[in-house]
Amino acid sequence: MRKFALFISACVLALFPHLAAAQKQVDLMAGGSFLEAPVDTNDSVNFHQPQERNGLYEGFSFDVVGIKRPRLGFNVETAWRHKQADYPYNGETYRPIFTDANVLWQPRLSKKLGADLFAGVGVATTRFNISGGNSCSAVAGCTFYTTSEHFMEDLGAGLRYRVWRRFFVRPEVHYYHIQNNFQFSSDNLFRVGASVGYTFGPK
Repeated sequence: MRKFALFISACVLALFPHLAAAQKQVDLMAGGSFLEAPVDTNDSVNFHQPQERNGLYEGFSFDVVGIKRPRLGFNVETAWRHKQADYPYNGETYRPIFTDANVLWQPRLSKKLGADLFAGVGVATTRFNISGGNSCSAVAGCTFYTTSEHFMEDLGAGLRYRVWRRFFVRPEVHYYHIQNNFQFSSDNLFRVGASVGYTFGPK
């Protein structure tokens, strides 16, 4: 799964000069958000997995518009929790990372206002940090973390407003369906926030 994220990032960097030369619209964005998950209401069990919610998430995203059709394109994004969170019951901390690639439709609503609608697939990665180390060897030393990765589907929408020249702001919402997210109480997550971006090429 980590190879998927690295592959997508490498493709973006390799294609950037060609996309700019081909007069495609390219947007770069950075933003912040927070995570929400449905509340676990099942009281028939004594043990409840923790909810994966709250916390500040930082993120970057990249999109290209004008592939085959004028307002059709693709985007790649990643977001991670700024600070590690406490995982109850065992003294561990964890940091979720969400990386996905999407098909993007970007209709214009007015001269300065537009929408971003996207859907795709990606990887939900959670790094668990273990204070005492989970394995040690004379050669490699001790390992103080373990990583869990799950395939996910995602949907998202944003409303972008051009505030000055090529700079814009975009309030946004992301929905993730994470396959077999057994470390937490729900497979369904919502990430809500906003990004600031800059447009290269045609606006």
